[in-house]
Amino acid sequence: MSSIHEITDQQFAAEVLEAETPVLVEFWAPWCGPCRQLGPVLEQIASERAGSLKVVKINQDENPLVSADYRVMGLPTMLVFEGGEAVASMLGARPKSRIVEELDRVLAPTP
Repeated sequence: MSSIHEITDQQFAAEVLEAETPVLVEFWAPWCGPCRQLGPVLEQIASERAGSLKVVKINQDENPLVSADYRVMGLPTMLVFEGGEAVASMLGARPKSRIVEELDRVLAPTP
């Protein structure tokens, strides 16, 4: 079973903006090769950080409203939300270590 939930434009506010934990959102499309490469990496991150980070994906082709709201221009794009605000963005497929590094940087507890 997947640790990543696929959401729609209509579910975005409830699933992401109102989430109690930080959320990593992947904007993807079925035809996007780098998106398919990124899938297993995000599955690992979702499993490893279950409870402290929610990972969702949204198909940009089927759900253009949220993509337009956040000016997603290329795929894959990942946005990190905390407290209902976008706190980081990453464009393109990248190694797991770079994604984890960015998550740790933006979600580090403030002293």
